[in-house]
Amino acid sequence: MTALKACKILITGANRGLGLEIVKQLSEDSCQKHIFATCRDPDGSKSEALRELAKKHPNVITIIRLDADDPCSVKESAKKVGSLVGKNGLNLLVNNAAIVANGTVQTSSVEDMKNTFNTNVIGPLLIIREYLPYLQIAAKASGTPGMSCNKAAFINISTIAGSMTRIPSIYNQFPTLPYAVSKAGFNMLTVLAAEEIKADEILCMALHPGWVKTELGGDDATLEPKESVEGMLRVIGSLTEKQHGRFLDYTGETVPW
Repeated sequence: MTALKACKILITGANRGLGLEIVKQLSEDSCQKHIFATCRDPDGSKSEALRELAKKHPNVITIIRLDADDPCSVKESAKKVGSLVGKNGLNLLVNNAAIVANGTVQTSSVEDMKNTFNTNVIGPLLIIREYLPYLQIAAKASGTPGMSCNKAAFINISTIAGSMTRIPSIYNQFPTLPYAVSKAGFNMLTVLAAEEIKADEILCMALHPGWVKTELGGDDATLEPKESVEGMLRVIGSLTEKQHGRFLDYTGETVPW
């Protein structure tokens, strides 16, 4: 399975796609964990698979409402999780929730630009801000030097569509300007957050999951969610301060900004 031994873990966008697969694989791990699986509408039809998974692992998975596009929801979720994590804090937060909108310079709507930026950049910013105190607690409680995802970490699930180096070669095939621009902003958020929190010894980095067959990735994608998540969890479990502020893919290879 995975070398990840973090005890308290929060996953955003956990009701479908990669988020759901991450929760599934972590819940099957032999290491004792408490997973906070967050999503926009825990009681809705799109969260049925997550609810069923939580029923199978009632002592491991707690479902929390968190809408990345709603600052009040982010704040309320942090209060709830904070009341549950205890004196050792939160070890790992995976910023996975995101939306996609297609378009080009000539066709992208103002609404799509605003919506993708709100969910993919402002949402993660607020999540990092609200949950930072609980990761600071975990970092201090660990009593160990250095950085790791078992101690305290923010992992931001990004994409090569947010890479200014890589996007030109795939833009004709994937004309998703609102998504690409928002993910480039997300990558900058990762770099600056990493700079701010390095003194707290909280690891922060961006991770590209590959092109995955999910609702977001589409049926033509080359990877199954299981394979992508297995790779990401191996990478996450191996991270140290050497990868702080970096951009890697699910195999551990560096992705250019």
